[in-house]
Amino acid sequence: MNKKLAAALSGGAVLVLALTGCSSGNDDGKNEALDAWAKQVCDAVQPQAKKIAAANAAIQKETSDNSEPAQVQKTDSQAFQDMSDAYKAIGAAVDKAGAPQVEDGRKKQQDAVRELNSLGAAYASLKQQVDKLDTKDQAKFADGLKDIATELDKLSKTSSDALKNLEEGEVGQAMARQPSCRSASASAAPANG
Repeated sequence: MNKKLAAALSGGAVLVLALTGCSSGNDDGKNEALDAWAKQVCDAVQPQAKKIAAANAAIQKETSDNSEPAQVQKTDSQAFQDMSDAYKAIGAAVDKAGAPQVEDGRKKQQDAVRELNSLGAAYASLKQQVDKLDTKDQAKFADGLKDIATELDKLSKTSSDALKNLEEGEVGQAMARQPSCRSASASAAPANG
């Protein structure tokens, strides 16, 4: 019942990876201003990536434990709230950092902030949906979870073009040089299963 939810959820972690500088590039053209921008963003993203990974793990655990509907609801609700808060916090961090000093930096930054805030709102909506599920009726609860899993699946497949666009080229290289982005990537990697 909750397996589809867990599978769909692991796709959400991929979005965080888009912002954690998983790019390989050469470090020849180091740009101090860009490195400072990347460090500010990466340092802010790291705790949020851990929060998203922990929320993922909590849902995966409930799935494997065959827990009671009320416990699944409680865990999923908290996980969606945590993810909503994390994406909003990442959006705020990118906003606060300002535009990276690259071509179209302002537009890339604004698009990424808009996308992150939209993700935050989408997870808040999923939290509201899971909170409304009837845990007394197992069949209704399972159907409700299927609907949420479908929404989550759509969300995980939603294009993260703005994030990819933000971390292309020099920005991605600068982020890849930041230790906090490298560790955020590792902690946000989706669990297989």
